[in-house]
Amino acid sequence: MEKTIPIDDPPRRGALYGTADRNLRLIRAAFDVRISARNNSVHINGPADAVQNAVEVIENLQRCLSQNPVITDEQVREAIRQVKVNGADASRTSLGVFLPSVTIAPRSAGQRAYVEAIQENDLTFCLGPAGTGKTYLAVALAVSLLKQAKIKRIMLVRPAVEAGEKLGYLPGDLQAKVNPYLRPLFDAMHDMMTFDQTRRFMQNDVIEVVPLAFMRGRTLNQAVIILDEAQNATASQMLMFLTRLGQHSKMIVTGDDSQSDLESGEPRGLLDAVARLEGITGVGVVRLTRTDIVRHPLVQQVVEAYGQDGPRDR
Repeated sequence: MEKTIPIDDPPRRGALYGTADRNLRLIRAAFDVRISARNNSVHINGPADAVQNAVEVIENLQRCLSQNPVITDEQVREAIRQVKVNGADASRTSLGVFLPSVTIAPRSAGQRAYVEAIQENDLTFCLGPAGTGKTYLAVALAVSLLKQAKIKRIMLVRPAVEAGEKLGYLPGDLQAKVNPYLRPLFDAMHDMMTFDQTRRFMQNDVIEVVPLAFMRGRTLNQAVIILDEAQNATASQMLMFLTRLGQHSKMIVTGDDSQSDLESGEPRGLLDAVARLEGITGVGVVRLTRTDIVRHPLVQQVVEAYGQDGPRDR
């Protein structure tokens, strides 16, 4: 199979090809295809699947180059890795956010299934160990939908189990009290929009952060509602939360069922909800595993060393 790809911005083709065509050589080695560049176009020959994958990488790099003056080796390797993991249709699960230089995409087959489940269902549960991107991808998809004006608001919710949901003992207003528990959600969001955008959205209630205990009585339309660390929600809290879902909204529930901080004997809301709702139309359940861990490589080894039983002194 042979394909020819025109260069979108010919004056910048040197940045696309890399020094001494280094970027093209990385693509050639990754997919075992023949690549040549001439007349403001790239020509690729080889097996059909390999050629299609190489084409996808080059098109992704051209999109990246339209927003950045240079392309690094790491960006080329990441584009190759994404296509190898997700196939040539990787762009379907790519998520555009408010920072023009940032595009977020699944980095494993499990993560891809997770993103697709959120896109296809109004209620999605994601269970998995630390480092698998449960929270990060949920926030990325919510921000992407907000950017496309498909929703009007994002609500970030988390149980405050360590404080027994009694936040009044902490100093400051509600925002200050709940900030320590919602910090991971803010960290993810700051990768996707500027600090000023985040602050403006929060001032206008486009982005709202709420402890789980304060969700009672709400009905949320045209929103993405993310419940993080759901393994720390009781069964009654989970029922209360799930019934907040309004029209034209999506709800994403994430948690690591091996790391619950609930008191012994408390009913586990996450596993109870999955057992009751799995199989219902409009409800997606995704279970990520150690192979989906995308943090530092040591994180996967730590999870494997501790296993499903958790710390031995429990």
